[in-house]
Amino acid sequence: MNALQRVGGNDLFRTFAPLIPKMVYQFHTLPNGIRLVHRQVGNVVAHLAVMINTGTRDEEPNEGGLAHFIEHMIFKGTQKRKLYHVLGYLENVGADLNAYTTKEETCIHASFPVQHYKRAFDLFSDIITNSTFPVKEIEKEKDVVIDEINGYKDSPSELIFDEFEEMLFKQHPLGKPILATPAIVKKINRKKIIDFISKHYNTDQIVISSVGNISFAKLVNLAQQYFGNIPANMRKSQRIPFVNYKPEQKVVKKSGFQTHCILGSPAYSYVDNRRTTLALLSNILGGPAMNSRLSMALREKSGISYNVEANYTPYGDTGSFMIYLGIDNGSLDKALSIVTKELQKLKKVKLGSMQINMAKQQFAGQLAISFESNLNDALSMAKSVLAYNTVDTLEILINRINAITCDELLAVSNEILDEERISRLVYSNKKI
Repeated sequence: MNALQRVGGNDLFRTFAPLIPKMVYQFHTLPNGIRLVHRQVGNVVAHLAVMINTGTRDEEPNEGGLAHFIEHMIFKGTQKRKLYHVLGYLENVGADLNAYTTKEETCIHASFPVQHYKRAFDLFSDIITNSTFPVKEIEKEKDVVIDEINGYKDSPSELIFDEFEEMLFKQHPLGKPILATPAIVKKINRKKIIDFISKHYNTDQIVISSVGNISFAKLVNLAQQYFGNIPANMRKSQRIPFVNYKPEQKVVKKSGFQTHCILGSPAYSYVDNRRTTLALLSNILGGPAMNSRLSMALREKSGISYNVEANYTPYGDTGSFMIYLGIDNGSLDKALSIVTKELQKLKKVKLGSMQINMAKQQFAGQLAISFESNLNDALSMAKSVLAYNTVDTLEILINRINAITCDELLAVSNEILDEERISRLVYSNKKI
Protein backbone atom coordinates (compact mmCIF):
# COMPACT_ATOMS: atom_id res chain seq x y z
CA MET A 1 0.00 0.00 0.00
CA ASN A 2 1.54 3.33 -1.00
CA ALA A 3 1.34 6.65 0.88
CA LEU A 4 -1.59 7.96 -1.15
CA GLN A 5 -3.65 4.81 -0.67
CA ARG A 6 -2.87 4.71 3.03
CA VAL A 7 -4.53 8.07 3.68
CA GLY A 8 -7.80 6.95 2.15
CA GLY A 9 -10.53 8.72 0.23
CA ASN A 10 -9.69 12.22 1.40
CA ASP A 11 -6.04 12.16 0.37
CA LEU A 12 -4.18 15.42 -0.21
CA PHE A 13 -2.93 14.58 -3.65
CA ARG A 14 -6.44 14.21 -5.04
CA THR A 15 -7.44 17.44 -3.27
CA PHE A 16 -4.54 19.52 -4.57
CA ALA A 17 -3.29 17.78 -7.72
CA PRO A 18 -5.66 19.48 -10.22
CA LEU A 19 -4.76 22.88 -8.76
CA ILE A 20 -1.00 22.61 -8.41
CA PRO A 21 0.81 24.69 -11.04
CA LYS A 22 3.63 22.98 -12.89
CA MET A 23 6.67 24.53 -11.25
CA VAL A 24 9.81 24.09 -13.32
CA TYR A 25 13.12 24.80 -11.58
CA GLN A 26 16.24 25.19 -13.70
CA PHE A 27 19.78 24.78 -12.37
CA HIS A 28 23.26 25.74 -13.47
CA THR A 29 26.69 25.77 -11.83
CA LEU A 30 29.33 28.29 -12.90
CA PRO A 31 32.93 27.04 -13.33
CA ASN A 32 33.86 28.69 -10.01
CA GLY A 33 31.23 26.70 -8.09
CA ILE A 34 28.54 29.37 -7.71
CA ARG A 35 25.13 27.77 -8.25
CA LEU A 36 22.13 29.27 -10.01
CA VAL A 37 18.45 28.32 -9.67
CA HIS A 38 15.58 29.89 -11.61
CA ARG A 39 11.82 29.66 -11.96
CA GLN A 40 10.33 31.55 -14.89
CA VAL A 41 7.02 33.32 -14.30
CA GLY A 42 5.09 35.82 -16.38
CA ASN A 43 4.95 38.65 -13.83
CA VAL A 44 6.13 42.23 -14.36
CA VAL A 45 8.06 42.05 -11.06
CA ALA A 46 11.14 39.84 -10.68
CA HIS A 47 13.01 38.67 -7.60
CA LEU A 48 16.71 37.98 -7.27
CA ALA A 49 18.55 36.69 -4.21
CA VAL A 50 22.16 35.86 -3.45
CA MET A 51 22.45 33.54 -0.45
CA ILE A 52 25.75 32.65 1.18
CA ASN A 53 26.08 29.66 3.46
CA THR A 54 27.63 31.76 6.22
CA GLY A 55 26.09 33.05 9.42
CA THR A 56 26.54 33.58 13.12
CA ARG A 57 27.63 30.00 13.82
CA ASP A 58 30.68 30.50 11.59
CA GLU A 59 32.11 33.27 13.76
CA GLU A 60 35.13 32.65 15.97
CA PRO A 61 34.81 33.54 19.68
CA ASN A 62 36.35 36.97 19.03
CA GLU A 63 34.13 37.62 15.98
CA GLY A 64 30.69 37.94 17.59
CA GLY A 65 28.19 39.86 15.45
CA LEU A 66 30.54 39.99 12.47
CA ALA A 67 28.33 38.13 9.98
CA HIS A 68 25.45 40.52 10.66
CA PHE A 69 27.71 43.59 10.67
CA ILE A 70 29.08 42.66 7.22
CA GLU A 71 25.51 42.41 5.93
CA HIS A 72 25.14 46.09 6.91
CA MET A 73 28.53 47.18 5.58
CA ILE A 74 28.35 45.78 2.05
CA PHE A 75 25.96 48.63 1.17
CA LYS A 76 28.39 51.35 2.32
CA GLY A 77 30.37 51.76 -0.87
CA THR A 78 32.37 49.82 -3.45
CA GLN A 79 35.39 50.47 -5.62
CA LYS A 80 33.15 52.07 -8.26
CA ARG A 81 30.11 53.28 -6.26
CA LYS A 82 29.74 55.56 -3.28
CA LEU A 83 27.18 54.74 -0.59
CA TYR A 84 24.35 56.75 -2.12
CA HIS A 85 25.03 55.22 -5.55
CA VAL A 86 24.78 51.73 -4.06
CA LEU A 87 21.49 52.48 -2.32
CA GLY A 88 20.01 54.33 -5.27
CA TYR A 89 21.11 52.10 -8.14
CA LEU A 90 18.13 49.76 -7.78
CA GLU A 91 15.81 51.76 -5.56
CA ASN A 92 15.77 54.67 -8.04
CA VAL A 93 13.95 52.40 -10.51
CA GLY A 94 11.37 51.34 -7.92
CA ALA A 95 13.12 48.24 -6.57
CA ASP A 96 12.95 46.98 -3.01
CA LEU A 97 16.47 46.13 -1.79
CA ASN A 98 17.05 44.22 1.44
CA ALA A 99 19.26 41.75 3.30
CA TYR A 100 19.26 39.54 6.38
CA THR A 101 21.52 37.30 8.47
CA THR A 102 20.62 34.06 10.25
CA LYS A 103 22.59 31.54 12.29
CA GLU A 104 23.68 29.84 9.03
CA GLU A 105 23.05 32.20 6.08
CA THR A 106 23.62 35.71 4.81
CA CYS A 107 21.22 36.84 2.08
CA ILE A 108 20.89 39.89 -0.16
CA HIS A 109 17.72 40.14 -2.20
CA ALA A 110 15.74 42.54 -4.33
CA SER A 111 12.34 42.80 -6.00
CA PHE A 112 12.32 44.97 -9.11
CA PRO A 113 10.59 45.66 -12.45
CA VAL A 114 11.54 42.74 -14.67
CA GLN A 115 13.44 44.87 -17.20
CA HIS A 116 16.13 45.61 -14.60
CA TYR A 117 17.65 42.15 -14.18
CA LYS A 118 21.02 43.33 -15.48
CA ARG A 119 21.03 46.22 -13.03
CA ALA A 120 20.33 43.84 -10.14
CA PHE A 121 23.13 41.47 -11.16
CA ASP A 122 25.52 44.38 -11.59
CA LEU A 123 24.82 45.75 -8.10
CA PHE A 124 24.86 42.40 -6.32
CA SER A 125 28.19 41.32 -7.80
CA ASP A 126 29.67 44.73 -7.01
CA ILE A 127 28.71 44.84 -3.33
CA ILE A 128 29.69 41.20 -2.72
CA THR A 129 33.10 41.35 -4.41
CA ASN A 130 34.14 45.02 -4.40
CA SER A 131 32.91 46.57 -1.14
CA THR A 132 35.60 48.81 0.35
CA PHE A 133 34.42 48.97 3.99
CA PRO A 134 35.49 52.56 4.74
CA VAL A 135 36.73 52.95 8.34
CA LYS A 136 34.55 56.02 8.82
CA GLU A 137 31.45 54.06 7.79
CA ILE A 138 32.42 51.14 10.02
CA GLU A 139 32.56 53.41 13.07
CA LYS A 140 29.26 55.03 12.12
CA GLU A 141 27.54 51.69 11.55
CA LYS A 142 28.64 50.43 14.97
CA ASP A 143 26.33 53.01 16.51
CA VAL A 144 23.50 51.93 14.20
CA VAL A 145 23.88 48.26 15.14
CA ILE A 146 24.16 49.08 18.85
CA ASP A 147 20.93 51.06 18.53
CA GLU A 148 19.39 47.99 16.83
CA ILE A 149 20.56 45.82 19.74
CA ASN A 150 19.12 48.22 22.32
CA GLY A 151 15.81 48.34 20.43
CA TYR A 152 15.72 44.58 20.48
CA LYS A 153 16.24 44.58 24.24
CA ASP A 154 13.12 46.74 24.55
CA SER A 155 11.04 43.93 23.01
CA PRO A 156 11.03 40.97 25.43
CA SER A 157 8.80 38.92 23.11
CA GLU A 158 11.67 38.94 20.57
CA LEU A 159 14.65 38.97 22.92
CA ILE A 160 13.50 35.82 24.72
CA PHE A 161 13.97 33.73 21.54
CA ASP A 162 17.64 34.69 21.32
CA GLU A 163 18.24 34.05 25.00
CA PHE A 164 16.46 30.71 24.82
CA GLU A 165 18.64 29.50 21.94
CA GLU A 166 21.68 30.73 23.88
CA MET A 167 20.51 28.50 26.74
CA LEU A 168 19.58 25.60 24.43
CA PHE A 169 22.91 25.58 22.56
CA LYS A 170 25.03 26.56 25.53
CA GLN A 171 28.71 27.23 24.76
CA HIS A 172 28.15 26.44 21.08
CA PRO A 173 28.26 28.88 18.12
CA LEU A 174 24.55 28.27 17.42
CA GLY A 175 23.76 29.81 20.79
CA LYS A 176 25.34 33.16 19.96
CA PRO A 177 22.92 36.04 19.29
CA ILE A 178 22.96 37.25 15.70
CA LEU A 179 23.35 40.89 16.73
CA ALA A 180 25.97 40.19 19.45
CA THR A 181 26.41 42.73 22.27
CA PRO A 182 27.43 46.42 22.16
CA ALA A 183 30.81 45.61 23.75
CA ILE A 184 31.61 43.00 21.06
CA VAL A 185 30.37 45.19 18.19
CA LYS A 186 32.69 47.99 19.31
CA LYS A 187 35.67 45.67 18.70
CA ILE A 188 34.86 45.05 15.04
CA ASN A 189 37.42 46.47 12.62
CA ARG A 190 38.11 46.48 8.90
CA LYS A 191 40.67 43.66 9.07
CA LYS A 192 38.22 41.33 10.85
CA ILE A 193 35.63 42.05 8.15
CA ILE A 194 37.98 41.33 5.24
CA ASP A 195 39.39 38.19 6.89
CA PHE A 196 35.91 36.81 7.60
CA ILE A 197 34.76 37.35 4.02
CA SER A 198 37.94 35.80 2.62
CA LYS A 199 37.47 32.70 4.77
CA HIS A 200 33.69 32.21 4.57
CA TYR A 201 32.34 33.76 1.35
CA ASN A 202 33.27 30.65 -0.62
CA THR A 203 32.10 30.29 -4.20
CA ASP A 204 30.81 26.74 -3.68
CA GLN A 205 28.65 28.07 -0.83
CA ILE A 206 26.94 30.83 -2.86
CA VAL A 207 23.57 30.39 -4.58
CA ILE A 208 21.90 32.90 -6.91
CA SER A 209 18.14 32.44 -6.96
CA SER A 210 15.73 34.03 -9.44
CA VAL A 211 11.98 34.13 -9.98
CA GLY A 212 10.95 36.26 -12.93
CA ASN A 213 10.05 36.62 -16.58
CA ILE A 214 13.44 36.01 -18.13
CA SER A 215 14.71 33.01 -20.10
CA PHE A 216 17.14 30.74 -18.33
CA ALA A 217 19.72 31.20 -21.09
CA LYS A 218 19.74 34.98 -20.52
CA LEU A 219 19.94 34.46 -16.76
CA VAL A 220 22.94 32.15 -17.10
CA ASN A 221 24.64 34.72 -19.33
CA LEU A 222 24.09 37.45 -16.73
CA ALA A 223 25.37 35.22 -13.94
CA GLN A 224 28.46 34.36 -15.97
CA GLN A 225 29.04 38.02 -16.87
CA TYR A 226 28.80 39.35 -13.32
CA PHE A 227 29.79 36.39 -11.12
CA GLY A 228 31.79 34.15 -13.44
CA ASN A 229 35.05 36.08 -13.02
CA ILE A 230 35.16 35.55 -9.24
CA PRO A 231 38.08 33.18 -8.54
CA ALA A 232 37.04 29.74 -7.32
CA ASN A 233 37.33 29.58 -3.54
CA MET A 234 36.07 26.30 -2.14
CA ARG A 235 35.24 25.90 1.55
CA LYS A 236 37.77 24.01 3.62
CA SER A 237 36.56 24.68 7.17
CA GLN A 238 33.95 22.51 8.89
CA ARG A 239 31.26 23.68 11.30
CA ILE A 240 31.43 22.50 14.89
CA PRO A 241 28.58 19.99 15.44
CA PHE A 242 26.28 20.49 18.41
CA VAL A 243 26.50 17.83 21.14
CA ASN A 244 26.00 17.42 24.89
CA TYR A 245 22.63 19.09 25.37
CA LYS A 246 21.51 19.50 28.98
CA PRO A 247 17.99 20.77 29.80
CA GLU A 248 17.82 23.93 31.87
CA GLN A 249 15.14 25.94 33.70
CA LYS A 250 15.69 29.66 34.07
CA VAL A 251 13.68 32.67 35.30
CA VAL A 252 14.74 36.23 34.46
CA LYS A 253 13.13 39.18 36.22
CA LYS A 254 11.79 41.69 33.67
CA SER A 255 9.40 44.55 34.22
CA GLY A 256 6.31 44.64 32.04
CA PHE A 257 2.62 43.89 31.82
CA GLN A 258 3.18 40.37 30.48
CA THR A 259 5.01 37.22 31.43
CA HIS A 260 6.92 35.66 28.54
CA CYS A 261 7.80 31.98 28.47
CA ILE A 262 9.51 29.60 26.04
CA LEU A 263 9.67 25.82 26.36
CA GLY A 264 11.60 23.66 23.97
CA SER A 265 14.47 21.39 23.09
CA PRO A 266 16.96 20.63 20.32
CA ALA A 267 15.29 19.04 17.31
CA TYR A 268 15.98 17.46 13.93
CA SER A 269 18.36 18.83 11.31
CA TYR A 270 17.20 19.69 7.80
CA VAL A 271 18.60 16.38 6.53
CA ASP A 272 16.64 14.27 9.01
CA ASN A 273 13.73 12.38 7.44
CA ARG A 274 11.57 13.18 10.48
CA ARG A 275 11.68 16.93 9.85
CA THR A 276 8.36 17.01 7.95
CA THR A 277 6.63 15.06 10.73
CA LEU A 278 7.93 17.53 13.31
CA ALA A 279 6.81 20.45 11.14
CA LEU A 280 3.32 18.94 11.06
CA LEU A 281 3.39 18.41 14.83
CA SER A 282 4.46 22.02 15.38
CA ASN A 283 1.61 23.20 13.17
CA ILE A 284 -0.96 21.11 15.05
CA LEU A 285 0.30 22.38 18.38
CA GLY A 286 0.83 26.08 17.74
CA GLY A 287 0.80 26.93 14.06
CA PRO A 288 -0.54 30.19 12.58
CA ALA A 289 -4.15 29.00 12.45
CA MET A 290 -6.43 30.18 15.25
CA ASN A 291 -7.65 26.62 15.79
CA SER A 292 -4.24 25.22 16.80
CA ARG A 293 -4.39 23.20 19.99
CA LEU A 294 -2.55 25.72 22.16
CA SER A 295 -4.47 28.68 20.76
CA MET A 296 -7.77 26.97 21.45
CA ALA A 297 -6.75 25.93 24.97
CA LEU A 298 -5.00 29.12 26.12
CA ARG A 299 -6.79 31.84 24.20
CA GLU A 300 -10.28 30.67 23.27
CA LYS A 301 -11.07 28.49 26.30
CA SER A 302 -9.05 30.14 29.07
CA GLY A 303 -8.57 33.71 27.83
CA ILE A 304 -5.10 34.04 29.37
CA SER A 305 -2.91 34.39 26.29
CA TYR A 306 -3.06 36.46 23.12
CA ASN A 307 0.30 35.33 21.73
CA VAL A 308 0.96 31.59 21.62
CA GLU A 309 2.91 29.73 18.96
CA ALA A 310 5.09 26.71 18.27
CA ASN A 311 8.17 26.97 16.04
CA TYR A 312 10.51 24.44 14.51
CA THR A 313 13.78 25.66 12.98
CA PRO A 314 16.08 23.08 11.36
CA TYR A 315 19.83 23.67 11.08
CA GLY A 316 22.53 21.71 9.29
CA ASP A 317 23.25 19.31 12.14
CA THR A 318 20.47 19.93 14.66
CA GLY A 319 17.39 22.10 15.09
CA SER A 320 15.28 23.86 17.69
CA PHE A 321 11.68 23.33 18.71
CA MET A 322 10.04 26.06 20.79
CA ILE A 323 6.67 26.86 22.30
CA TYR A 324 6.24 30.57 23.08
CA LEU A 325 3.62 32.04 25.42
CA GLY A 326 2.88 35.69 26.12
CA ILE A 327 0.50 35.64 29.07
CA ASP A 328 -1.02 37.81 31.80
CA ASN A 329 1.19 38.31 34.83
CA GLY A 330 0.09 35.82 37.47
CA SER A 331 -1.21 33.26 34.92
CA LEU A 332 2.00 31.34 34.32
CA ASP A 333 1.20 28.31 36.46
CA LYS A 334 -2.23 27.92 34.90
CA ALA A 335 -0.80 28.33 31.39
CA LEU A 336 1.95 25.77 31.96
CA SER A 337 -0.58 23.31 33.36
CA ILE A 338 -2.69 23.69 30.21
CA VAL A 339 0.34 23.33 27.94
CA THR A 340 1.45 20.19 29.79
CA LYS A 341 -1.98 18.62 29.28
CA GLU A 342 -1.90 19.36 25.55
CA LEU A 343 1.59 17.88 25.23
CA GLN A 344 0.54 14.79 27.13
CA LYS A 345 -2.41 14.27 24.77
CA LEU A 346 -0.12 14.33 21.75
CA LYS A 347 2.28 11.88 23.41
CA LYS A 348 -0.35 9.41 24.64
CA VAL A 349 -3.28 9.60 22.22
CA LYS A 350 -2.70 8.61 18.62
CA LEU A 351 -4.57 10.81 16.17
CA GLY A 352 -7.43 9.16 14.34
CA SER A 353 -7.50 9.02 10.56
CA MET A 354 -9.94 11.95 10.32
CA GLN A 355 -7.85 14.08 12.70
CA ILE A 356 -4.58 13.49 10.89
CA ASN A 357 -6.22 14.04 7.50
CA MET A 358 -7.54 17.42 8.67
CA ALA A 359 -4.13 18.35 10.11
CA LYS A 360 -2.39 17.41 6.87
CA GLN A 361 -4.87 19.31 4.75
CA GLN A 362 -4.46 22.43 6.88
CA PHE A 363 -0.66 22.20 6.73
CA ALA A 364 -0.64 21.56 2.97
CA GLY A 365 -3.01 24.48 2.42
CA GLN A 366 -0.74 26.83 4.37
CA LEU A 367 2.20 25.60 2.33
CA ALA A 368 0.34 26.22 -0.92
CA ILE A 369 -0.47 29.79 0.20
CA SER A 370 3.21 30.43 0.94
CA PHE A 371 4.00 29.64 -2.70
CA GLU A 372 1.85 32.63 -3.73
CA SER A 373 4.75 34.90 -2.75
CA ASN A 374 7.40 34.78 -5.47
CA LEU A 375 9.86 36.56 -3.19
CA ASN A 376 9.39 33.91 -0.50
CA ASP A 377 9.84 31.26 -3.15
CA ALA A 378 13.09 32.82 -4.40
CA LEU A 379 14.48 32.82 -0.85
CA SER A 380 13.25 29.29 -0.20
CA MET A 381 14.79 28.08 -3.47
CA ALA A 382 18.18 29.50 -2.51
CA LYS A 383 18.12 27.87 0.91
CA SER A 384 16.99 24.56 -0.58
CA VAL A 385 19.85 24.49 -3.08
CA LEU A 386 22.33 25.26 -0.28
CA ALA A 387 20.92 22.41 1.81
CA TYR A 388 19.96 19.79 -0.79
CA ASN A 389 21.32 21.01 -4.14
CA THR A 390 17.78 20.82 -5.52
CA VAL A 391 14.32 22.31 -4.99
CA ASP A 392 11.25 20.24 -4.25
CA THR A 393 8.07 21.17 -6.08
CA LEU A 394 4.85 21.84 -4.18
CA GLU A 395 3.59 18.45 -5.39
CA ILE A 396 6.58 16.66 -3.83
CA LEU A 397 6.17 18.55 -0.55
CA ILE A 398 2.47 17.75 -0.34
CA ASN A 399 3.14 14.08 -1.05
CA ARG A 400 5.72 14.11 1.73
CA ILE A 401 3.11 15.48 4.15
CA ASN A 402 0.61 12.97 2.82
CA ALA A 403 2.94 10.07 3.64
CA ILE A 404 3.13 10.82 7.40
CA THR A 405 1.45 8.15 9.50
CA CYS A 406 -0.24 8.44 12.89
CA ASP A 407 2.45 6.17 14.36
CA GLU A 408 5.24 8.41 13.04
CA LEU A 409 3.56 11.49 14.50
CA LEU A 410 3.17 9.77 17.87
CA ALA A 411 6.83 8.68 17.90
CA VAL A 412 8.08 12.20 17.13
CA SER A 413 5.74 13.65 19.78
CA ASN A 414 7.15 11.34 22.43
CA GLU A 415 10.74 12.19 21.53
CA ILE A 416 10.51 15.97 21.06
CA LEU A 417 7.94 16.63 23.81
CA ASP A 418 9.66 14.44 26.40
CA GLU A 419 9.53 16.38 29.69
CA GLU A 420 13.06 15.30 30.60
CA ARG A 421 14.42 16.98 27.44
CA ILE A 422 12.53 20.26 27.66
CA SER A 423 14.20 23.48 28.75
CA ARG A 424 12.25 26.50 29.97
CA LEU A 425 12.95 30.23 30.07
CA VAL A 426 10.61 32.74 31.75
CA TYR A 427 10.63 36.54 31.73
CA SER A 428 8.51 37.73 34.66
CA ASN A 429 8.17 40.81 36.89
CA LYS A 430 7.13 38.58 39.77
CA LYS A 431 9.09 36.17 41.91
CA ILE A 432 8.44 32.58 40.79
